[in-house]
Amino acid sequence: MKLVLTLYFYLPLLFCKIPNALFLDQRIIGGQVARAGQYPFSAAIYKTTADGNYFCGGALYTNQWIITAGQCVDGAILFTIYLGATNLQTPGSTSVRLATDEYVLHPEFNPLTLENDIGLIKLRMPVERTDYIQPMTNLPSSNVPAGASYLQAIGWGQTSDENSGLADELNWITLTTISNEECRITYGNQITDRMVCVVGNFNEGACTGDTGSPIMQWIRGYYSEHVGISTFVSANGCESTDPSGYTRTFPYVSWIRNITSN
Repeated sequence: MKLVLTLYFYLPLLFCKIPNALFLDQRIIGGQVARAGQYPFSAAIYKTTADGNYFCGGALYTNQWIITAGQCVDGAILFTIYLGATNLQTPGSTSVRLATDEYVLHPEFNPLTLENDIGLIKLRMPVERTDYIQPMTNLPSSNVPAGASYLQAIGWGQTSDENSGLADELNWITLTTISNEECRITYGNQITDRMVCVVGNFNEGACTGDTGSPIMQWIRGYYSEHVGISTFVSANGCESTDPSGYTRTFPYVSWIRNITSN
């Protein structure tokens, strides 16, 4: 991975360099196109700030709250959000387009180190559930361990280093966690206990535009838990073999529930 942090949003891309940092740029490389309704909690988030417009992913958690990365809400003036869509060019009749300016950024979010990179977006009204729009209500009861396989990540991020635009279709990939000790071989001590690193079996991974999107762990094969939030990738490029980084969900479960229950 390149030792550079890059915030991966839509237009334009932001580049924030720090010593021995990570590359905040994520890719769904080597993914498969999601079926309509396969991930009914997926959220496409267009963020407007004083400096421009940016794109992130997220996960609908309750009928009125979305879990995403802290960098995806920091400084926001307005969010335009699509739920129930898999194709961003033609969202279709199964989707809804919503606007809101309400969010909660974790009070200890550090934009330089990406510690506590989590934020919550509140919709103006609860969304109606359909076959294509359903919240992901399962939060983990413990940290996902190293060596956990069959985790799935989703996103509309770049599908290659050469393709600088967002993908039209929502893509998904299967990933495996590695230990933080192994991840620190690439990134050093900036990998904290509240982060988790993942690798693909065939160079799958996240890319620009995937920030904020969830990683899910399937439990006993029939339901999934939200176990991580896409945060960074290697500056060596989306198609490198370096691990990608996620914010662990488990350390923030109480914070999420406290905010969303009010």
